[in-house]
Amino acid sequence: MPTWIIIILAILIIQRLAELLIAKRNERRLKAHGAIEVGEQHYKWFIIVHIAFFIAIILEMTLVGHIATEINAYLLTIFLATQLMRVWCITSLGIYWNTKIIILPNSTLIKKGPYKYVSHPNYIIVGFELCIIPLLFGAYVTALVFPLIHILLLTVRIPLENEALKGTSSANATFKHGGMQIKKR
Repeated sequence: MPTWIIIILAILIIQRLAELLIAKRNERRLKAHGAIEVGEQHYKWFIIVHIAFFIAIILEMTLVGHIATEINAYLLTIFLATQLMRVWCITSLGIYWNTKIIILPNSTLIKKGPYKYVSHPNYIIVGFELCIIPLLFGAYVTALVFPLIHILLLTVRIPLENEALKGTSSANATFKHGGMQIKKR
């Protein structure tokens, strides 16, 4: 396996683990302000799918022999763009960014960064990543299968978020993918 693939995979795995730590810290802070978690039972499937994603890439490259020998500049550019957009999502939400559905009553939707333009930018970015990352490495089956699994997971996740929004609706309470801001009445 080329060294550049090992380096990118290692960076991605470290990045994902760091994001889980950020999410856990943000969850604790939000819950300290009275936030509640919704849809806990489906969350494990996101973790399983994302772990399986990395395993599938490695297995496909080693067992099937689909390994990119050199970096495709176009795919690398798209990959780097998705990483910048991912960071944009996380920094736009700040403490309110999370990998779980966390509802903070009496909060308002953050409408800055990519959330100003689209409701669930992080889901879109993850969908692109699940396709682009395997293509970058030559794992074509993984690039086809995991975006489809992601879409299936979102058919559960997005309705849960919408239902959570209905359950906490008031003049000053809205929710989109953890994108909340505390608003005192």
